[in-house]
Amino acid sequence: MRVVEFHHGMSDKLAYACRLLRKAYRSGARVVVTGDATTLRQLDRQLWVFDEQEFVPHVCALSGQALPERLNATPLWLTDVPATAPGPHQVLINLGQVIPEGIEPFERFFEVVSTEPDDRQQGRQRWRDYKARGWTVQEHVAQPES
Repeated sequence: MRVVEFHHGMSDKLAYACRLLRKAYRSGARVVVTGDATTLRQLDRQLWVFDEQEFVPHVCALSGQALPERLNATPLWLTDVPATAPGPHQVLINLGQVIPEGIEPFERFFEVVSTEPDDRQQGRQRWRDYKARGWTVQEHVAQPES
């Protein structure tokens, strides 16, 4: 049985993703984040500055980019094509507006949906699409950062 967790209720989707990725990194998880190129570039910039006390190692690898093989060991990958991230990765986080292709190998799958009206509407549609595929959908309401 496939399970997808919908994290919603946050006003700033990228700030929430930074906190989620920091937590995943601290736990030793290998994570792929997917979405459109603009969102991933913004997340890349935010990961460098969101916490002055800690570095969250990541690679931003967009379609058509050739990266040195030495980066394959990096635990967090930001990519618009999840299947291109060198594996194995346990977790996939979707910041995009569509269900990404190539999600089958991932053990855990998260959708992050903000309170923005368009994002919420697209999230509702993905929720229905997952249910139609027979997936179990779990809700997780984001808590404010403490």
